Amino acid sequence: MEEAVRMNNCVSQGLSSALFTRDLRIAWSWMRAAHSGLVNVNVGTSGAEVGGAFGGEKDTGGGRESGSDSWKAYCRRVTASVNFGASLPLAQGISFASSSTDAT
Repeated sequence: MEEAVRMNNCVSQGLSSALFTRDLRIAWSWMRAAHSGLVNVNVGTSGAEVGGAFGGEKDTGGGRESGSDSWKAYCRRVTASVNFGASLPLAQGISFASSSTDAT
């Protein structure tokens, strides 16, 4: 996990990141250590949680100054997703007829 964090954090982009694991300790460590605006566990990096803080970190995104979290500009906050299921759901519960993932 340390190498995944190092690789994630050493790039100038920080809009969204994801890690796949079955170990809850690794998941929590990832959510605290990953320098990204959206930090995901067991879900991909596409899509965004509509109600969550969004804006990215580092050279991607413009911060969260224009959103509902503008008063928190001096705090580091992420939106984290954890999938405990056996399938990979699509963002916002989207389902395609040809998709084999369970979008529940």
